Amino acid sequence: MANFYTDNEAMKFHLTHPLMEKIVSLKERNFTEKDNFDYAPVDYEDAIDSFDKVLEVVGEICGEIVAPNAEGVDAQGPEVIDGHVKYADGTQINLDALNQAGLMGMSLPRRFGGLNFPIVPYIMAADVVSRADAGFVNIWGLQDCAETINEFADEEQKEKYLTRVCQGETMAMDLTEPDAGSDLQAVQLKATYDEESGKWLLNGVKRFITNGDGDISLVLARSEEGTNDGRGLSMFIHDKNNGGVVVRRIEHKMGIIGSPTCELVFTDAPAELVGARKMGLIKYVMALMNGARLGIGAQSVGVSEAAYREALQYAKEREQFGKPIIQFPAVYEMLTNMKAKLDASRSLLYETARYVDVYKTYMHISEERKLEKEERQEMKKYQKLADFFTPLLKGMSSEYSNQLAYDAVQIHGGSGFMKDYPVERIYRDARITTIYEGTTQLQVVAAIRGVTTGGYLNKIREYEKMEIKPELESFRRTLIMLTADYEEAVRKVTAEHDTEFVDYHARRMVEMAGHIVMSYLLIYDCNRDMSYLKSLKAYVNMAKAEVRGHAEYIRTSSIDDLGNYKIG
Repeated sequence: MANFYTDNEAMKFHLTHPLMEKIVSLKERNFTEKDNFDYAPVDYEDAIDSFDKVLEVVGEICGEIVAPNAEGVDAQGPEVIDGHVKYADGTQINLDALNQAGLMGMSLPRRFGGLNFPIVPYIMAADVVSRADAGFVNIWGLQDCAETINEFADEEQKEKYLTRVCQGETMAMDLTEPDAGSDLQAVQLKATYDEESGKWLLNGVKRFITNGDGDISLVLARSEEGTNDGRGLSMFIHDKNNGGVVVRRIEHKMGIIGSPTCELVFTDAPAELVGARKMGLIKYVMALMNGARLGIGAQSVGVSEAAYREALQYAKEREQFGKPIIQFPAVYEMLTNMKAKLDASRSLLYETARYVDVYKTYMHISEERKLEKEERQEMKKYQKLADFFTPLLKGMSSEYSNQLAYDAVQIHGGSGFMKDYPVERIYRDARITTIYEGTTQLQVVAAIRGVTTGGYLNKIREYEKMEIKPELESFRRTLIMLTADYEEAVRKVTAEHDTEFVDYHARRMVEMAGHIVMSYLLIYDCNRDMSYLKSLKAYVNMAKAEVRGHAEYIRTSSIDDLGNYKIG
């Protein structure tokens, strides 16, 4: 039987990272819930065993049901019937299987029917589901919208909606509009308070909404009349059962076809305010988007895993000139580099997820009691790391998923261009990862602060000091030299005190930081398990070429160069 968790040793390797003991202890409040819930763990080992068993169930469902359904779902797609979405047959089968296994609300508190898992095992499940079908994870994985309700809604709303999510209802986040894509300050969907009914009514149009006909939606709307910026926006919950929203159409997309991307029309749709007015974009959407970007990181890694496995299998089986093509240097070099990018992306994914876990858990604890000074400092430290690493993860991992999908098709040759092989669908599915939840260019805008404030450099210095095996020392020396190149490049760019010059080189500087960080993470992985050595060697070689190339480009550039690239 196929199992997409047990057939991948990297999963359990990252599940048992040393920081997990702290994360689990915090999440479980030192294992006090065992007195109230018979399925709550009694200690760390029990918790890890629980994560392991649940992920094994996820892996089995993905290997036996979701993956075999992927091609049929891609061919059939969803449709609109009487203003609402009907999923492809395979999509509904997938959802039913995961719901019956109790895999909705994985990270939500037990009092609502959730499993109270940390972010890491939940993201691991998203990684596995994405490998099986990148489109389907956009339906199942939107349960992470519930985290925003858990963080900011009142107790009555939490009880009402989080319980339903844990019982299997789907979610959506309704942000984008025809004239408000990445610029969410331009959102115009109107929210008006109706004194007679005591409810907010929503009117307007939303576009490009993933799983737009979900049971429970978080909606960004303009609640303050006469405003035109982010300060006039609030966050609302819309319950599909209350009506008022019609699916005008499902977008005809290049990839992730099983995931319905909808245009929605709101007509006096009743809704509930989440948290405080005017904080919709400033506070709540930022939290929502960071969670979504972590999810796209998991999706990107899952797609990379699928692409690599399809390419590897084909290269072993396909013979040309009397031998399997994997024996040709041009092919085995591609596969080695693909595996290095996959391993580096996954390490960055779980490093980021661990940072999010620590700070979010401290945040929830702070609602229960006053944090000690040391705890507050830790929360701030991990929140800052999560803020720096999330856009880096989303940007780097999504670009790599596209590169791996491209290379997988290339290894298949002409066959990869045909619908007979899964890589054709994987290639189309990968393309969206660099676009939605903020394009790579927007991730660079978010990540550049980590460059200019020294955030990435400080973390790199921490990595430099870690104890490693003697046989890994040469890689550290290489990275120390690359870090010097990175520092010099950042100094040169920032010394000009010109924001446009910083923006011009932002991608190069963020990528330099990313390559160095990911290389150190692979060193750390090797320190625990030397089976990662091959990927480490390949990745450091790639990092060396990329970092030095960017450094040279920056060294020889000047502000005057900007004029050469301006159009019109």
